[in-house]
Amino acid sequence: MTVAGGVQLWAEERGDPAAPPLLLVMGANASGVLWPEELVDLLAARHSVVRYDHRDTGRSSAVLDRAPYAVADLARDALAVLDALGIARAHVVGMSMGGTLVQLLLLDAPERLRSATLLCTSALGAGLADVAGTSGLPGPAPALLEYWQTMGGDRDRAAELDWRVEHWRLLGGGVLPFDAAWFRALEERAMDHAGSVRGPVAHALADQAGLDRGAELAAVRVPTLVVDAPADPVNPPPHAAHLAAVVGGARLVRVPGMGHALPPPVHAPLAAAVSAHTAAADAG
Repeated sequence: MTVAGGVQLWAEERGDPAAPPLLLVMGANASGVLWPEELVDLLAARHSVVRYDHRDTGRSSAVLDRAPYAVADLARDALAVLDALGIARAHVVGMSMGGTLVQLLLLDAPERLRSATLLCTSALGAGLADVAGTSGLPGPAPALLEYWQTMGGDRDRAAELDWRVEHWRLLGGGVLPFDAAWFRALEERAMDHAGSVRGPVAHALADQAGLDRGAELAAVRVPTLVVDAPADPVNPPPHAAHLAAVVGGARLVRVPGMGHALPPPVHAPLAAAVSAHTAAADAG
């Protein structure tokens, strides 16, 4: 689909088209196919699930070099995906930076959201969006910050796969067992989908203006679920509790052992939490 500025976005629908639509919004520098197939299938049992590639990831247009944009512009891309598919209102799930984008949708386009689910993320103005450094909440683990310095390096396929698998090990948080082969297969699919072995870095370079809006979240009235990932090394506790406290009417649910990743052990509890939340929102 083509959106503002001639940017083309790749998207995929799965499940019964007549079922309640659910839009999955991935994190920074991550294509839509990093939503694991098994998790998407679980969600598709009740929803028409849409996942898509942000600009500068996967099969979507790479544009940052010729047309710089802000992180906030990626939230407008999410709405453009819904528009292109003829979806007036959807349940929306955002992970990591995707959770930041969904918070912007809660503030700027609440009429388009049936419900929101936020996972592995922090409140606007906190965490990686704490540009002023005033939130007082903890930042990412030092080992992760150090590893990020090598992001986007010039590596062949084998070396890049090794880098990405080690990245997932660090993101996983060390509580749940780490299945390196499973994450390698996930990243092999992502590379094949993108047609490139080079890791995307554009979102780390995008303008962060307009993200310091945490004070506005108290006015949210869209049913919102915050998923607490207690082993998350990017947004460690108490980020999830803080987010649930500042978003109007939000509920908090914990997935034990979950870090900043979506390995098989979290698929069933996460899908169950999301589906219960969306069912309650639809009933209400």
